[in-house]
Order: sequence, then C-alpha cells, then structure tokens
Amino acid sequence: MSINRRADTAAGVVAEPASVNTIASLPRLLIEPQVRNALLEDLGRVGDLTTDAIVPADRQAGLRLVARQAGVLAGLDLARLAFTLIDPAVRIEPRRADGDRLQPGEVIAEVSGPARAILTGERTALNFLCHLSGVASVTAEIATAIRGYKARVTCTRKTLPGLRAVQKYAVRVGGGSNHRFGLDDAILIKDNHVAIAGGVRQAVERARAAAGHMVRLELEVDSLDQLQEALDLGVGIILLDNMDLDTLREAVRRVDGRAVTEASGRVTVERAPAIAATGVDLIAVGWITHSAPMLDIGLDA
Repeated sequence: MSINRRADTAAGVVAEPASVNTIASLPRLLIEPQVRNALLEDLGRVGDLTTDAIVPADRQAGLRLVARQAGVLAGLDLARLAFTLIDPAVRIEPRRADGDRLQPGEVIAEVSGPARAILTGERTALNFLCHLSGVASVTAEIATAIRGYKARVTCTRKTLPGLRAVQKYAVRVGGGSNHRFGLDDAILIKDNHVAIAGGVRQAVERARAAAGHMVRLELEVDSLDQLQEALDLGVGIILLDNMDLDTLREAVRRVDGRAVTEASGRVTVERAPAIAATGVDLIAVGWITHSAPMLDIGLDA
C-alpha cells in the first residue's frame, strides 16, 4: 500500500479545498462576553481619559480598517462588537469577510460614527482582529503547504486562556480542523496517564470502562512497541508523538488504515509537507494558537 500518495482528482489535478467562507460565524451570545470583558479591562474605572479630554462629544469620524500585510482575515465580528458595544451608533461597512485572503493596503471595513466611540474601541477591536487573523494566516500557510496530501492540520488545547473558542474558529477559517475543545468532549490518553496507570493496556481498559458510548478515545504513543499495543487493543485514534519521519512512515505502514493517525511534535511550515508525505491523517500543531504572530492591521484615516 502506498503511504505517500497525493490526493489527486480523477483528472489528475489536486483538488482545491472548499472555500473557507463557508465557515459559520460564531454566535454573538458566545463572543460578546469576551469582547465586553476586554473593553472593561481597557476602560478601567473612569473610561478613556485621553479621548474624552481631546475629542468633542459630538464629533463624527470616518476611518478604515486596512491590512498592512498579506494574510487571511478572521475576527471581524469581534472587531465590530468592540465598536458597537461602546456606542451602537458606530457603523461598520465590511469590504472583506472572514476567510478572505488579504493583500497589503486592502480595505477590510469602513468605520464611521461618533469619534469618541471609534477611538475608544480601536485597540480592543484591533487586538482581536490582528490576533485571530494571525491564527488564520499561519494555519492557512500549513494547510497550503500540505495541499495534495490527505493530511489535515489541526489545532490543540494549547490556546490562550479565555480565547479557545475564537482561536479554534480562526483555525477553521484558515482551512484547518479542530481537535477536542476541552477535557470533557473526548478521551486522550497521554504518556503521564499511561505511566500512572501502569501501562497502555491498563489505561485503555480503564478509559473504556468509564467512557460513554458517544465518547471517542485517542491514545498517544511515542514508540513502535506502544503502537503495537494500541493496535492489539483496537484503539481507533492514535497520536504519534515526536517521531522522526522514518518512524512515522513505519507507524503508518503498520496501522494500515486500522486507526486514524495523528502526528505531533516539531511541526513547522517547512517540515509539514514531509510529515504529510508519511501518510498520517492529521497533523496537530500547538503554536498556531498559542504563538501565532499577529497580522498587521490598522485603523487609518
């Protein structure tokens, strides 16, 4: 069985991924508390001293959200809320949508209305927009790098506190997939679980005895011996942790389609294609959420 075959169409052309614009927006009920808390953190006890002192209350303004570097847009709804929660009279007219690829100088949205509200909400809006667009952009880089292989890039639970839902949304916008959202929606048996349980078999058997019929189980392995134990136990999802490329390739060969394989550890944009070529189904990357560089976006006159 070939393990590095590219996922070509019948015509021999690599299929383009589905448009990222098909990703559903996050509900306002979910994102509003995050934006509200960020604004409260910024406003402190008395509000925006600088803007309130300098800008007349009746002054109107028109500004533009502008991309200053290339990337993928994400988080526009959160940016919108940062302005409208300060003053519902602020108007945001989008020129681009989440999932769109941006070029330097492109106008993302026109922002107009009460000048005080726009200036007060500016930093919170940009914090969300720049960070989430950064997450989407690096995810898109990896997704593009492995295009043509069956592997998908997926995030992890290595998210910034309080931002998990929106960071995982940005990963989807960038063309990636989500791993579990928390400790409560799947079982992932890691090396410390195995060590404390006394072995792979003990850990898997205890997990299966406790899990409900809707709960999926994944086991992390770091050697081919542990992989064989996982296969003997019929584990359906296997995390191949920090394996070199030759070991990954052999692991996929041994699995031979009997389980979903997920590679993790030392993943970079440059290394991702070689990992995908081993035949793994998923490539888990923690830094696309916890350490993604911000995409430079500004609010310009």
